[in-house]
Amino acid sequence: MTLSARTRSSEYPPTKAEASAKVLVVDDEPALRRSLARLLLSRGMQVVTADDGAAAIALLKEQHVDVALIDLMMPHVNGLELLDHIKANHSGVEVILMTAFGDVETAVRAVRAGAYHFLTKPFRSNDEVVLTVAKAAERRRLLDHAAKLERRLEQMEKFGELIGNSPRMQEVYRLSTGVAATSSTVLILGESGTGKELTARAIHQHSSRADRPFVAVNCSAIPVDLVESELFGHVRGAFTGATATREGLFETANTGTIFLDEVGDLPALAQVKLLRVLQEGEIKRVGANETKIVDVRVVAATNVDLRNRISEGTFREDLFYRLNVVAIFLPPLRERRDDIALLAYHFLRKYAARAGRNVQKISPDAMQILESHPWPGNVRELENAIEYALVFCRGDEILAETLPSFRAHRDAPSGHQNADLNGLVLPSGLLDLPYRDAKQQALETFEAAYFDAVLRRTGGNISEAARQAGLDRSNFRRAAKRVGVAGGVEPD
Repeated sequence: MTLSARTRSSEYPPTKAEASAKVLVVDDEPALRRSLARLLLSRGMQVVTADDGAAAIALLKEQHVDVALIDLMMPHVNGLELLDHIKANHSGVEVILMTAFGDVETAVRAVRAGAYHFLTKPFRSNDEVVLTVAKAAERRRLLDHAAKLERRLEQMEKFGELIGNSPRMQEVYRLSTGVAATSSTVLILGESGTGKELTARAIHQHSSRADRPFVAVNCSAIPVDLVESELFGHVRGAFTGATATREGLFETANTGTIFLDEVGDLPALAQVKLLRVLQEGEIKRVGANETKIVDVRVVAATNVDLRNRISEGTFREDLFYRLNVVAIFLPPLRERRDDIALLAYHFLRKYAARAGRNVQKISPDAMQILESHPWPGNVRELENAIEYALVFCRGDEILAETLPSFRAHRDAPSGHQNADLNGLVLPSGLLDLPYRDAKQQALETFEAAYFDAVLRRTGGNISEAARQAGLDRSNFRRAAKRVGVAGGVEPD
């Protein structure tokens, strides 16, 4: 039996999967074996052949292949026996069985036993053979890629919860590891969502203060008239409402580390007091006469250019140089695209485990969208996108249509990926549900994202988050807990 000499597939260039695939053809009929080899070679694949199952087993000991194209009926070691051997000893090989029409029932049982697919003889076309082998090779490539990412997540040289193997992130790890062993003040620079707090926490965790307090403060989330009191404390009667003496966050962080996020938003008087802490190690509570000595390491962060703030007269130059002893710049995600797949699988594993979902893969189309998106919100936006996609994922794989609406207009002409209702883009997953269920799922997704975003913006301050949301504090807390948003701090 031979294949036709002409194949429509040869009119098109080989796909990535075809060009990188190595295929083992096992058939005891020499003419068919040669024809299959020529066909697959014409598509850019590497091909090795064996005339029976025993020869194939010997070859597999010496060479790695991606796909094995095996005849079902062979002497000595038949196709089913060879399939069992491959699944037991070479799990990284996808198996396609070739069978006569009358043996289809046996072939179906073989698929259930682990074969990727089967082809019936005579083949309907050369294209059928090429396409089946190419799909099997693509599946193997994706599985190998996912496994490699898993290994990198487990074995990579990472720093705390920061993840990335790009050269830019390796430089971040190098600087952070070096400064962690010292008591020097650190200034972390980078856009919102790049992981400044994670970097600060990692520096603390790798320092000699690791078993001491780590206090994170979002300077922009504190009302201007309360900044000094929050940071340095106050005595009873210092101002209206100061009914008791209270220690500030610098005292809370004593012997440990304080992280001042968005330090560029500190008002002028608080900058003066912070400068004194850095110079003398002293604080003075609002309304107090005496000073207190504190031993606190300061790690500050900002997403603005402090030199511009200095030229505008809104930030002290002497404070800038006190903070900028060691500067660490976190690159935006668009400048380290090699890390996107690694991060995406990290977040997939994290949220799938949290939700008890068996979602392990990201489709090639979805990954292409993730890797090409500009990510203005950086790693935080990517994390939210994966969590969102997991909510609407209906199988074991994140698909392009389950990603959030930042990709809506990319495929707009097809009309099948999303529904655009007067500018409101809905993922197709919602459209597959009854109205009542779709509405409930969309509402739950919105509430979780809203409460999480408000808490992030206020640095976890529940009272301030409730105020901004226009809700009573207890109602805000209950609603956030109901949709699975935990955390936050309660001011005294």
